[in-house]
Amino acid sequence: MTKKIFCILLVFLSFGAFSNAAMAAETPPVATSKNAEAVPVEIRSMIDRLNEIKDLDKSALDRHDKKALRKELRDLKKAVRKSGNGLYISSGAIIIILLLIIIL
Repeated sequence: MTKKIFCILLVFLSFGAFSNAAMAAETPPVATSKNAEAVPVEIRSMIDRLNEIKDLDKSALDRHDKKALRKELRDLKKAVRKSGNGLYISSGAIIIILLLIIIL
């Protein structure tokens, strides 16, 4: 019984220790305003096309049309990724994700 309590206490204390280190490692947020004008026109058109494909009713399409749509979607996503607009994950989020993976 005391071993379980000790393990649980150790887990909670380790969360506190990791959260302080994670918060200290993060950089302060920079105020940037991303206007629609700041995004290039070709990237904006690609994103609009991606949203159109997402909103499209795919149940009415046949197999070949769906395959062509998937190919177009992959190509558009690759082009948007190459444009330099990416997803950034903070170091604190990475630490939390790793802890969840290890625990679960």
